Amino acid sequence: MKVTSQAFATRAVAALKNADLQRAMAKAKGGFIDKRRVAIEALPEFEQLRSVAREIKEHTLSHLDFYLERFESRVIASGGHVHWARTAAEACEIVVDICRRVGARSVTKGKSMVGEEIAINPALENAGLEVIETDLGEYIIQLAKEPPSHIIAPAVHKTREQVSDLFQKHHSRYGYNQRVTEIPDIVNEARQVLRDAFLSADVGITGANFLVAETGSTIIVTNEGNGDLTNTLPGVHIVTASIEKVVPTLEDVTAILRLLARSATGQEMSTYTTFSTGPRRSADLDGPKEFHVLLVDNGRSQMLGNEFREMLRCIRCGACLNHCPVYSSVGGHAYGWVYSGPMGAVLTPLMVGLEKANHLPNACTLNGRCEQVCPMSIPLPKMLRQLRIREFEQRLTPARMRWGLSIWAYLARRPHLYQPVMSIVVRLLEILGRKRGRFRYLPFAHGWTKVRDMPAPQGQTFQQAWRRSGDGSRL
Repeated sequence: MKVTSQAFATRAVAALKNADLQRAMAKAKGGFIDKRRVAIEALPEFEQLRSVAREIKEHTLSHLDFYLERFESRVIASGGHVHWARTAAEACEIVVDICRRVGARSVTKGKSMVGEEIAINPALENAGLEVIETDLGEYIIQLAKEPPSHIIAPAVHKTREQVSDLFQKHHSRYGYNQRVTEIPDIVNEARQVLRDAFLSADVGITGANFLVAETGSTIIVTNEGNGDLTNTLPGVHIVTASIEKVVPTLEDVTAILRLLARSATGQEMSTYTTFSTGPRRSADLDGPKEFHVLLVDNGRSQMLGNEFREMLRCIRCGACLNHCPVYSSVGGHAYGWVYSGPMGAVLTPLMVGLEKANHLPNACTLNGRCEQVCPMSIPLPKMLRQLRIREFEQRLTPARMRWGLSIWAYLARRPHLYQPVMSIVVRLLEILGRKRGRFRYLPFAHGWTKVRDMPAPQGQTFQQAWRRSGDGSRL
């Protein structure tokens, strides 16, 4: 997927003006937030589970090499194969080679963010294979030739009317010529079209929500059952997973599963939680003849050793997106790459380079809601601030902004200068804004006053007001 994160500001403006997108985002926002709240209120031990899950992931990350090697040995012992890829290009090459070796012509895919990250679909299509997405949301955006807009609801940006238009356009070749507009009819038509794809696929590719080192199992969590058809019907099953998905034991993964669905969709558990362990055995009635697990690094080892290590606790639930005021206003495509919202504003600069995505950390209001709702307690605001520091140090910010920040930092480190200077500035703004009580334009705050008025100060700084309130005696 081409990185267009540098165009975030332009894309965000276009998203705000897109009536269909705004209608779709408004409809989705309340559902995610309200359902999560109800599900968590019904689980008194939720905060305790968060602490347990955090400890599990931190322990695993501290011994990641051990648990990955243990996972590999268990997969091999069950008859499967493990492949290691340092980069996205290596990962695609491995998957294409497997498909070519078995003479595959068609591939069905379950939803996989790692698959999006390494751009596996274009690689397979360039190799001459037919690729069919089987998750309904992924299938919709595949027809639309768009990337996902949300990590758990890829087509959340589409209205029902838009989906109906897509189906009418693309399904006529299957004999479906009547426009369907009701949700059950749309779902049923997709089910009928995908049925033949499931039955004829030579290779099935899924992602993995978790990898269990104890058993060599891979786990997918879905609500549609398409993942089960993808990993059992074809002769070859390929799992694409990033290295931080591993957890030590089945007991560990059950603890984290209690957080995942509640945080993502407000369910106690997703409809399907599927464990895959090796290929079909002689007594099995179904399952693949070959089972492959592709472990992808793609920059994660570097994250493991720096200040962004905690990002590797992410379980891709989407809660931070659902509660982010920026994401809910502009949708996922404005972010310009695979990952969006707060987690995307951290991951994208780390994976594609800060010079290509330095706008994303600055798009955050730092309101902290993402950290509050994250089931793994990831300090996303802290990491976004750290990326802003890197941006400043690498001189990626405009010169005027760097000068302004440098001046402010100089004063902020010297309270004996900061307080009198701010007193003068506040007093001056109070005099200039006295007539209207607000500013419609300020030279160094154009981004603010372009869309809203700036209230005029009331003639005293915060420190002065705090002292006069009687609560600031220690200042």
